[in-house]
Formats: sequence, C-alpha cells, structure tokens
Amino acid sequence: MPRIQKKSGIVQAMLQSTSELSDTLNQLKFPFPVHVVYNPLDYAWEAHADYITRYAGLGATTLFLGMNPGPFGMMQTGIPFGELPAVKDWLQIRGTINKPAVQHPKRPILGWDCPRSEVSGRRLWGLFKSRFETPERFFAQHYVLNYCPLGFLSETGSNITPDKIGAEPLRMVTSACDSHLREVCRILNITHAVGIGGFAEKRLSEALSRGSISIGRMLHPSPASPAANKNWAATATQQLVEQKLWPAESA
Repeated sequence: MPRIQKKSGIVQAMLQSTSELSDTLNQLKFPFPVHVVYNPLDYAWEAHADYITRYAGLGATTLFLGMNPGPFGMMQTGIPFGELPAVKDWLQIRGTINKPAVQHPKRPILGWDCPRSEVSGRRLWGLFKSRFETPERFFAQHYVLNYCPLGFLSETGSNITPDKIGAEPLRMVTSACDSHLREVCRILNITHAVGIGGFAEKRLSEALSRGSISIGRMLHPSPASPAANKNWAATATQQLVEQKLWPAESA
C-alpha cells in the first residue's frame, strides 16, 4: 500500500473519492421502511470538503470508523459525529449548509442554527479534545470517517440504521461503502482501523479482510447504550490503550 507523499495529493484524492461515493449512493433507491434519505455530502458539501482539506493530509495512520449520520450531528453539519459546537469551535469548520431537496418535517436541516446536541459527537470529539488539545495534534495521528454518509428516516422521522434498511438496499450500500473505505485506507496509508461500535467493526473486518490493517473496536458513545452512560471516555480510552493505539501514561 504505497504512501501518497504530498499533502495536496492526499486531500485531492480524498475529495475525489468522497464525491464519487456520494454520486454512486445518490443513484440508489430505498423502499420501505425508509421514507426520506439525507445525503449531507450533497447539501453540506462545502463543510465536509473543508473537513477533508483541513485534516485529511496531516499524517493519520489510525482510522476511527462510525456507522452513519445522526440527526443532530452529521445530518446537520456534514461532519462525522458532527455535534455543532465541536464542529464550529474546535474543528473550526466553515462552509454553506444548504437544504436537501426533500426534508422530513420532524427532522429539518438547520445547519449552523441547529439547537440540539448530538451526544455521541459531544462525547467523541470531547475525548479527542481533552487528550490532544488541538485538532492538528489529533489528526496528525487519526482520521474520523463515517462508513455510510447517508441518513435514513422512517415515515415517523425516527432514525433507521443501515442494517435495518433491507437486505438488497444494504447490499448495494455496502458495495459502494466498502470500496470507498478501502480507498480511504489506501490514500491515507492506514495501519490501524477502529470500529466505533459493532456495526463499524464488522464492516472493517469484511471490507479489509485481505489487507494488513490491524482492526479493533471501541465502545460507541451513544446514550442509547447503558455502558456508554457510565464514564464512556474512561472506558473508550482504556480500550485504545489496551489496543496499544494510545500510550497509557497520558491516558
């Protein structure tokens, strides 16, 4: 897996691969129970492109992989686990966030005006901030990616995880997203990949089964998980220390 030497080359390759993934997924059709599909790589492309431009070329060798956008995170800001204060104030992401062509009335895209907090994002980026202080120090070693960039909503507006969209739609999504995941790992020369939760770990194991990348897992920060509500940051840190991704002395 050759390393791409120039930062600008890495950024351009990431922008191109991400744009191609978005175009491919936009061609798919999703039957019941999916009622509305949000693609933040479209309507929040400026913000996501700013994320790639700022941080994809800083030298990361460890990839943190999430599942897909949350309604008050990436759906609003275009950034993985993109809780608004973390995105604006710590990551310093900028860019116009437009409206998707079709919106669910219970899940409007408010972008930079979103008043709700994405707890998973607040926990994840909060841990990274407390440990590395600056985004540059964090992204010099790590990169954060969502496996699937699409948000799926039911008729009632509830979130549908990718594993619940149906067998054939999931097959088409995994085909495109596995390919993009492999390409991201090649572009960034990833040596370690950590699934944030079980779904992400499974996709890493299946998509990268023939490679030499070390695959691990960490507890998902979702408040829906009872374990995550018991000092998630300490648990996640210990898991990364045990996987020898973070040194114990600075845990």
